[in-house]
Amino acid sequence: MIAKRDKQRIGQRLLDGFRAAGAVEVAPDILLPAETLLDLYGEDIRARAYVTIDPIRGEVMLRPDFTVPVVQMHMEHGAEPARYCYLGEVFRKQDMGDLRPENARDNEYLQCGFELFARDPDADAEVFALFHRQLQGYDLSAETGDMALLMDAVRGLPLSTARKDALLHHVWRPRRFQRMLDRFSRPARGLGLSDSQATWSGLRSPEEMTVRIARLMADRDEPPLAAEWGDRLNQLFNLRASAPEAVTQLRGFAEDFPAIAPAVEQIASRFTAIAGLGIDPASIIFDASHGRTTMEYYDGFTFTFTAARADWPPVASGGRYDALMAVLGKGRAIPAVGGIIRPGLIAELEAVQ
Repeated sequence: MIAKRDKQRIGQRLLDGFRAAGAVEVAPDILLPAETLLDLYGEDIRARAYVTIDPIRGEVMLRPDFTVPVVQMHMEHGAEPARYCYLGEVFRKQDMGDLRPENARDNEYLQCGFELFARDPDADAEVFALFHRQLQGYDLSAETGDMALLMDAVRGLPLSTARKDALLHHVWRPRRFQRMLDRFSRPARGLGLSDSQATWSGLRSPEEMTVRIARLMADRDEPPLAAEWGDRLNQLFNLRASAPEAVTQLRGFAEDFPAIAPAVEQIASRFTAIAGLGIDPASIIFDASHGRTTMEYYDGFTFTFTAARADWPPVASGGRYDALMAVLGKGRAIPAVGGIIRPGLIAELEAVQ
């Protein structure tokens, strides 16, 4: 059992490292308005958030992470460029799928993090290198990905806008995404009279059902996605290799998949910038599907540092969330990238060294 003071000690050390990188320490409230946050978090966090009703404030939640409240604070008061750091508890219900004591994790734990708001094209590399320095000596594996690569690939498919939007909506849910891709690769089933009549029952209004039926009718007439496109997409999504090898393979993919070419060159430039900061790209794994099961506000570069413990979450994780900035900024978009470290897991690693 790791003492709380040991976790705090490590958290303060990490916080000092972020301050030394120019970050200003902030402390968002523990109890937050739930409405906006629940819309922004992915399904995993929404299902694990502690939500209750306050008689004055309405629906509120215990802080499940820092990024969204830090973004809200910055969009109200901050200028750019800006760097923030923080240390404090977050609260999440744990997965009930495995109740064995050895697999139990705390539902309240420390997060120490760093967020960078800047238009610098090398901001991703700066943040990754900062976390790499903070975590040296713990024998962690570094992995990166890029959600923009996957979304550009979907946008490049020869499908209708409606079908591409549907796939993009589920890109963070791999099983649903694959089922939908498989369905779009088969001829659409006809919508018979009995089908259309049946859809009028339920909670939707007649106007809503009219729109839905029109969409189904249009979808019925769309040709299936050619098998070669589904194969290309699956091969891309399954790419996993060291960074230099991944860039080589990605450039090969881009020859047949031109929509991803700009994202591929951005990935290559990022690894060049990381190398310029003293980190060998060959020591980093690039996984094209990295980030697909984490928070849905990551829409670009993603990264994790993991220990060789099968039942552990990442010791550190983060990524780029430009789209979140646009939503919370109400039209004022500032590029942003950041991440968190779990001091409690660092403390556990130190205890066995």
